[in-house]
Amino acid sequence: MFSVTVRDHMMIAHSLPGEVFGPAQGLHGATYVVDATFRAGTLDADGVVVDIGAASAALAAVVGGLTYRNLDEDPSLSGMTTTTERLAQVVADRLADRMQAGELGRVAHVGSLSVTLHESHIAWAAYERAV
Repeated sequence: MFSVTVRDHMMIAHSLPGEVFGPAQGLHGATYVVDATFRAGTLDADGVVVDIGAASAALAAVVGGLTYRNLDEDPSLSGMTTTTERLAQVVADRLADRMQAGELGRVAHVGSLSVTLHESHIAWAAYERAV
């Protein structure tokens, strides 16, 4: 299995309703280091999994749409508890949409996409999906 990972970051504000979240119930900020990993069993005709520049640009566009925003007020996230796990899913799904729209070039051989959000140097969450 081959893989390519690109990295970016995002800074968001949100609250997590419910006693289980303790002090995070109140509005607070979070800064995430975001890794997107594309996996393929084979390489394309040029010997790559995905164009790193195109993947970096797509990830930047996705996280740019979330950065410096209060996610509690984002209509596209209405009704969602924006835990780190769910945000990893949101980023992965939005990246997959960009892949399907052709923004990353030839990607038919790419089998899966994993997004990891690093909350700190000791805690992170990930979501992996087929593409």
